[in-house]
Amino acid sequence: MLVFAPFEGRAKLFGAQSFVLDNGLEVVFIPNRRAPIVKQMLWYKSGSVDEAPGKGGSAHLLEHLMFRGTEKISGQAFNRLMEENGAESNAFTSTDVTSYHQFLDVSRLEPAMFAEADRMRNLKISDEDFALERDIVFQERKQRIDNNPTAQFSEEIRRVLWQDSPYGRPVTGTEEEILNLSKDDIEAYYRRYYTPRQAVLILAGNLDAATARRLAEKYYGKIEGEAEELPARNFPALKKVRSRVEMRHPDVKTPRLLKVFATSSYRHEAEDVYPLRVLAAYMGEGETSKLYKKLVLRDKKALSVNADYNPLSKSYGTFSIGAVPAEGVDTAELEAALRAAWDEALQELSLDEIQKTKQKMLAGLVYLRDNPEDAAYVMGAMRSIGVPLDEIEEQADRIRAVDYRSLRKIARRLTTQSPQVSGILSPEGEKNAL
Repeated sequence: MLVFAPFEGRAKLFGAQSFVLDNGLEVVFIPNRRAPIVKQMLWYKSGSVDEAPGKGGSAHLLEHLMFRGTEKISGQAFNRLMEENGAESNAFTSTDVTSYHQFLDVSRLEPAMFAEADRMRNLKISDEDFALERDIVFQERKQRIDNNPTAQFSEEIRRVLWQDSPYGRPVTGTEEEILNLSKDDIEAYYRRYYTPRQAVLILAGNLDAATARRLAEKYYGKIEGEAEELPARNFPALKKVRSRVEMRHPDVKTPRLLKVFATSSYRHEAEDVYPLRVLAAYMGEGETSKLYKKLVLRDKKALSVNADYNPLSKSYGTFSIGAVPAEGVDTAELEAALRAAWDEALQELSLDEIQKTKQKMLAGLVYLRDNPEDAAYVMGAMRSIGVPLDEIEEQADRIRAVDYRSLRKIARRLTTQSPQVSGILSPEGEKNAL
């Protein structure tokens, strides 16, 4: 019971403080006094879904070019500066956001803040750097996607599920799109989206609030900001898709089954988010989940099974169920067993089972709060798509508030009403359920 005591009485998860600089940059500070370390994450509210039609790969290519320097920090000097200050530095691009981050000793934070702020508006892209990074991104696409049947399978599932929505396009762009990108395309994307008002700065670690504000204003406060934030994107309405995808590939050794549902998110039908989070944890998060116990431990039908729910989207979220069959089990048998296990788990749903699942989730929040890297990631991922700070802090209360009726209702609606795609990836020549 002591583990959960910190969350009693509507306690805050992170104890974060938020303020906005005069140029529109939001800064969120998360205190953590356990070690003299700090995580800086700069989240831009733009990703692959914000690319102009036919300009797929712009966000990812820009992420690469951001490490190519400015007038003050030219060439590879950014990476050298991070290494000299002992920083773990990296970046990533997704459908909705792009993030740049450093994890380092708190005494070395200022050089990292200076360098990150400098490249927000002062990036210099030479013709040589553009050509080099575009080729690197093209080769990455070939290696990680075109030569990876699992990645191809996931892209096809997404394309079928989202249809004509930008969410159906590859985050990396297609090979043709990457090769057709110009330096002007990337600079236009950079000017439009890399501005203070289009970003959220997270500082998590051994600082005090006054120091965090002072440093943010010192390094980011002088950057010229836009008058207003860009208007929210309107995405196509979801189509009532119920499709199946089959893919066979000679490099696949073990078949796998994947079911993906388009469903509620923090931006659409947000009242369903916490029931869906509890449902995912109950069904398929970890070895204590219902699907794992039934399909892997009891029935020996699967080597692995998991359920995952992602509500962090500017459009709708996704709920996915994945499974790998055990030796001697074909995909038709696995799919039938998965349906039966899901239905059985719903029949077993009880107040006691729900409480056990919530306790597991609340324990996870305790560990999340203790780790400044994880805390910065969760805070940035949620704030950059518009989840209010109060809601982020009150996740424990919202998880507790999920009741039996709402969980049953959302589980029924997910499988019967949500757009969904079922897919099987199998070795070439193997007969499967499709």
